[in-house]
Amino acid sequence: MKAEPIKPINVLGGTLLMCSDAPKTGYFRDGYCNTCAADRGNHTVCAIMTAEFLAYSKYVGNDLSTPLPEFNFPGLKPGDQWCLCASRFLQAHDEGCAPRVRLEATHGRALEVVSLAILEQHAI
Repeated sequence: MKAEPIKPINVLGGTLLMCSDAPKTGYFRDGYCNTCAADRGNHTVCAIMTAEFLAYSKYVGNDLSTPLPEFNFPGLKPGDQWCLCASRFLQAHDEGCAPRVRLEATHGRALEVVSLAILEQHAI
């Protein structure tokens, strides 16, 4: 059964913009932080990677910086944009190392986990 995407509306109520085409991001690897019911990680926050966040993510068990060619994953570096799990973003916020966020490219479903006020604190 094919996963049906949830309507692509951003946290501001507008049309969801692309997060990143290089590297290709998103649950569907379509460049957008699109999501569906099967996306248990809620990969909806369009974040701009920083060295601090990448080190933090690796420390808590999600190494985003090491390339995995077998999964066509180039590894992320500071400045790359990536659709993060909303819960990981909130965790990083609570620890004081959350990356910057592009609100127009962050899916509205992120609001199930992270308040708009917190996202706005980290908005570019």
